[in-house]
Amino acid sequence: MKIVSVVGARPNFVKLAPVAHALSTRAGVRHIVVHTGQHYDAVMSDSFFVDLAIPAPDYNLEVGSGPHGKQTAAVLERFEQLCDELRPDWVLVYGDVNSTVAAALAAVKLGVKVAHVEAGLRSRDRTMPEEHNRIVTDHLADLLLIPSRDAGENLQREGIEPARIAFVGNVMIDSLVYLLPKARAAGAATQLGVSPNGYILVTLHRPSNVDEQGSLAEALAILGDVSRELPLVWPMHPRTRANIDRFGLWRLIDAKRLIALPPQGYLETLGLIKDATLVITDSGGIQEETTALGVPCLTMRENTERPVTVDEGTNVLVGRKRALVRRCVEEILVGGGKRGRVPELWDGHASERIANHLTSWLAQRVESVYA
Repeated sequence: MKIVSVVGARPNFVKLAPVAHALSTRAGVRHIVVHTGQHYDAVMSDSFFVDLAIPAPDYNLEVGSGPHGKQTAAVLERFEQLCDELRPDWVLVYGDVNSTVAAALAAVKLGVKVAHVEAGLRSRDRTMPEEHNRIVTDHLADLLLIPSRDAGENLQREGIEPARIAFVGNVMIDSLVYLLPKARAAGAATQLGVSPNGYILVTLHRPSNVDEQGSLAEALAILGDVSRELPLVWPMHPRTRANIDRFGLWRLIDAKRLIALPPQGYLETLGLIKDATLVITDSGGIQEETTALGVPCLTMRENTERPVTVDEGTNVLVGRKRALVRRCVEEILVGGGKRGRVPELWDGHASERIANHLTSWLAQRVESVYA
């Protein structure tokens, strides 16, 4: 059985790692990893392969960055040719980036079965490019591997038959469970000279927060407010840092209350989340990781494709509402903030369930051939 995994952006490497490990233990399975090169520099891509102990990719399409249409088209063209040569039994795609939808489209046009890891997530915000990618990929895929029950409800509302949906749990939590002891030992916060539970971790990268001067200024003003309570530790996305420079907005945060870092590897990021008093973010993955770790999370968005982190976890949607953020921070500092619980099947074994679904399909196919 030949399975091809296609990844191109950092969050997808975190999802790939446990699936690659699970498939490596299955007899008769050849797993091939294709890196599209959507994130292509060493810090933002290659380090994740090292941290997560993923074998070097078998192929790199080297598409690089660019406008959505150009990047999607490049992945589609290059992966179509490779997929036609490899002729796998399954193409596994992960998450919601341009590489995801392009690889899925290339595969189905060649008659290759597609499984979507982290299917069914919906923000219901059609201004988000990721939302388009999620919807299209889910309607192309043969097998929809969902991380939470609400994801299955989303798919059925869109007319997808239940037989194509498999509730496997959250594969990102598999990586978290596996690497948490290493992250603890690394002590990222201590190395920075900040006390565990004595800082606010910040990550902001979404265009809605950082690409326009007005929205970025609002976000920075809020961060300036909360930095008076606790110092900020902020691994900065290159685009975010460049826009703060371009708009001349550094003045909105006291430099003495800010530790600005370059992008961090997975282990460092996980350690910083674990030891933070709270996290302010617009990242989908960090919403999940804070819920799994029981760390309070304030999400600078008006919506989320991961509502289970709000309904069951530690996440609160705050947008860029200055008074609301300040009130939530005060509640966290005084009483610990919102209490949550770990959602169903976020247990570190999602990748094994994914491997079971893929290999059982092969067994059923063999039975039908010899029936």
